[in-house]
Amino acid sequence: MNAGYTTRSRFVSVLDLILRVPPLFVMDSILNTPYTYTTPSEPVYLSLNQTFNELGVDKESSITFNSEDYYINRTQSYGWIFLCINGFFISFSMFLLSTSVLISIYLYLSSIGLIVWSYICNEEFMRYVKNHNHIAYDLISLNLSALPRFLGNYVLQIFLGILFFFAIPQSHQFVTGKFICLCFIAPPMLSIIPGLPIDILSWIPEVCASLALLYLFIFLIDRLKYLLNTVIRDVRWSRNIIRSYGPYTLIQTQWFRLQYYLLQVLTIFWIIRFSEQAAFMLADTAYQYYYGPGGTSFPFDLNYFCSLMKQLIIKGCETTVALFGMTSIISSTTNQLGLFTQSFLQMVEQEDTSMGTVSAILFLILAFQTGLTGLDPEKRFVRLFRNICLMLSAALHFIHNLVHPFLLSLSASKNQNFKKHSRAWLVCLFLIFFPAFFLHFLWKYNPLSTWLLAVTFFQLELVLKVVTTLLIYILFMIDSYRTTVWEKLDDYVYYIRATGNTIDFLFGILIFINGAWILVFESGGTIRALMVCLHAYFNVWKQAKAGWQTFIRRRSAVHKINTLREATRDQLESLDDICPICFQDFSELITARITRCNHYFHELCLRKWLYVQDVCPLCHKTLYGPNENNLSEETHPTTDNSHEQTSPSSVEQSNEQTPVAANQSEKS
Repeated sequence: MNAGYTTRSRFVSVLDLILRVPPLFVMDSILNTPYTYTTPSEPVYLSLNQTFNELGVDKESSITFNSEDYYINRTQSYGWIFLCINGFFISFSMFLLSTSVLISIYLYLSSIGLIVWSYICNEEFMRYVKNHNHIAYDLISLNLSALPRFLGNYVLQIFLGILFFFAIPQSHQFVTGKFICLCFIAPPMLSIIPGLPIDILSWIPEVCASLALLYLFIFLIDRLKYLLNTVIRDVRWSRNIIRSYGPYTLIQTQWFRLQYYLLQVLTIFWIIRFSEQAAFMLADTAYQYYYGPGGTSFPFDLNYFCSLMKQLIIKGCETTVALFGMTSIISSTTNQLGLFTQSFLQMVEQEDTSMGTVSAILFLILAFQTGLTGLDPEKRFVRLFRNICLMLSAALHFIHNLVHPFLLSLSASKNQNFKKHSRAWLVCLFLIFFPAFFLHFLWKYNPLSTWLLAVTFFQLELVLKVVTTLLIYILFMIDSYRTTVWEKLDDYVYYIRATGNTIDFLFGILIFINGAWILVFESGGTIRALMVCLHAYFNVWKQAKAGWQTFIRRRSAVHKINTLREATRDQLESLDDICPICFQDFSELITARITRCNHYFHELCLRKWLYVQDVCPLCHKTLYGPNENNLSEETHPTTDNSHEQTSPSSVEQSNEQTPVAANQSEKS
């Protein structure tokens, strides 16, 4: 039962994807249709000395373009544009319909195709009957020329009639639907009646096809009420959603409905389109070489393959629909790259990243900004290459965002699995060496430009982030093999991150300058400059700002720690307790501090706690105030009840009250 239901649901899903591909081809063909017409406002008289050579006419004759012909041509052009616009919107509407409605429309269209097919076959058979007046006699005498034609057409018409009967939904409820199938087999049956005039036989296929079309039209009129009720119901539902929750909810709902199959449909469309164009190009080349003058062998070598791929890529983004199809291919590729990276790193929980979505959005923005579909083929190829380079830089940054927390978690958790460490190292080395070779290739074969500088800045920024990650990883690994606590580890990690953030900020300044140059001095570079500026703002400037805030908090925490008394060795021995934050013993090698509420903490643990708040982790009293810069010893007396305040019961209570501090100590 479950297996059958799963098979049926899969079949419906595949059918849903397949049925939405033809509307995309219709829209792509409409967008790829040229619209040209002449635009003079009065009759144009060409000079004898202007275009005779172009038109190839006698110079002694005069050429006049009549205004009536012009207006007829213009009307035809406007009519053709009107039909194309309507066809585009009808195809787009079909693409958005539900599966059930889409199946009904395809059934109606297939029924029309069956009628046309039946008419063509019957018309061809009637032509044979006209040339052989004694068709009945030929059939009785078992004429080998007439018998296969009659039986073949008769069986075909029965088959088409059955398909027509089942193609129309609910046609079995109409009595006429059971008899209309006779229109398919009526022409071959009437042709064997002797004595029928030839003129009547020639009109029989048209009459039968017209009756079938009339029945289909009446059936559609009968179903029109249901379609109108469906449209009215959907409009009311949309209006209620907008009134209750706003238009954003309606858009979000429709997007969730469309995104299930949108990417897959566009991908299938582009692959079929790519394969179709490749087949036509190969066939055209083979025809030219085999059947052209001086036929030679087919030149299928590396140069021809590269030229073929270049032409296919150029044609793969020549229309807006084809551009969306290419975007889906890029989105799927980058998404699979992210999943492959997670699988290579052997992550326990593989989550779907936003790598594919962001790459698709970036590619679309760059394509629309540069007018990719309207460029010449060579310029389009160059622009497409540059856009892909920028998108590749973003994809490499996403890979680093995957490997960075994974590598640090391995070192912080003291994981001894060598395979996981080696795989993470291989990814990091790839993120260092691949940008180096990539930049070498770009600088070798491309002149200096703002685009090349932007790609260079992004790649250098990536290498810097990877080096920072590896240095922090090495420090954590050294700390994992130490037998004592490395008190300066936090300072070293901070210095490395601060250095990396500072260099990132410098790259951000360069990216801003590059974007401003594009915006001011390069035509049509507004959106690209905005994209570069947004990247610099969100990925560089905000990180630098966060680093500055971390520096301020760290400096403030160090200043607050210095206002507290440092615990002596005798005090720690008499205390004989553990740090309430990290639950580790007080050691001579680790500095401890005493708060004004007479609680003992490791200096490193308390400093991390002060990054978050200024209260005691145990009693929640204020540790530092504006008038507490100089604290005397009387403010922090050492009494015997200090051990009671840090008793095991108080430690357990602190464990419930200070989870943030405990978590931070575990990370350290």
